[in-house]
Amino acid sequence: MNDRPAARDQINGLSFAMLVLSPGMVITEANPAAENLLGLSAHRLCGQPFLDVVRFTSNSMREKLREPDGQLIARGLDARVGSQDLRLNLTLSALHSHPGWQVVTLSDASQDERMGDHDRRGTLRGPAVLAHEIKNPLAAIRGAAQLLARKADETQAQLTALITDEVDRIAQLVDRMQRLGRERPEPVGPVNPHEAIHRAYGTVKMASDTSISWRDEFDPSLPHVLANEGALVQVLVNLLANARDACSESVTPEVRVRTRFVSGLVMNVIRLGRPVGLPIEIRVSDNGAGIDPRIREDIFEPFVSTKQNGQGLGLALVQKLVRDMDGRVSHERDERTGWTHFSVHLPMAREEEESA
Repeated sequence: MNDRPAARDQINGLSFAMLVLSPGMVITEANPAAENLLGLSAHRLCGQPFLDVVRFTSNSMREKLREPDGQLIARGLDARVGSQDLRLNLTLSALHSHPGWQVVTLSDASQDERMGDHDRRGTLRGPAVLAHEIKNPLAAIRGAAQLLARKADETQAQLTALITDEVDRIAQLVDRMQRLGRERPEPVGPVNPHEAIHRAYGTVKMASDTSISWRDEFDPSLPHVLANEGALVQVLVNLLANARDACSESVTPEVRVRTRFVSGLVMNVIRLGRPVGLPIEIRVSDNGAGIDPRIREDIFEPFVSTKQNGQGLGLALVQKLVRDMDGRVSHERDERTGWTHFSVHLPMAREEEESA
């Protein structure tokens, strides 16, 4: 058939990084997904030794990769690429028709879906049911405290006020648990990402220390994203507030927000049964101490927190809302520069959706 895509077009369309290595493990070909993952153009990648570009932490892994005619499948490998620390999934295949030549595929293991949409809904349904059962007695306790306060002296009034405040605090926690358990996503449409960022800025800056420096690097040419505006603002409020809190004890606390277009980033959405491109990135960064390494792998799970009085629901809610918009959120710590990054990747609104 005349309309069959050429081999190069097929490779360039892959959602995972693919490299062709000549004898000596020298990069000779790189597809767009490899450029995006490794942060270098194909022109700069070609001619470089693969193990100089992707520096694996494990000595034994480096030795295995050097084995001639080796076949290898590995997951969750720690590596450094440029100034970034990555966790990668890797396959290595030998081209037996061309001795010494190899094909490597790479994907970001930290971006993997830890469970399917169906499994996650089952996990989060428990907190939602629990939240529903808690709300009724909470309302009764609050009502009783208000009745007692009418007849209380000054000391007793302090106690009833304490009861009311604590009930309100628990009720807010319950509301967040219910949002985590909500199964039906909010409707999506075209949203200007920069307007959403400015709305979130307005909310967070109002309650922030004036010593914090807020910087942004926006790409004004970005198209609208396909999202729910309220949900996106909530995501950004949570990430900005977290970044503010994380850097508050730094000598010169700073939060940065960047938007940019990235090519080749795709996520398979189980609910839709098809891959979805995620070319719009919103990155929130801070120069705080970073998240405790012991819980970095679990920071998007409910009830995991590094804050002294944290409830551990903020980032779980962020992940839920982003997933409901068919996007994804990831975390990265750059120990060399001392910056922590949270990146939200979202689909782009189609022209017909923007004009609707």
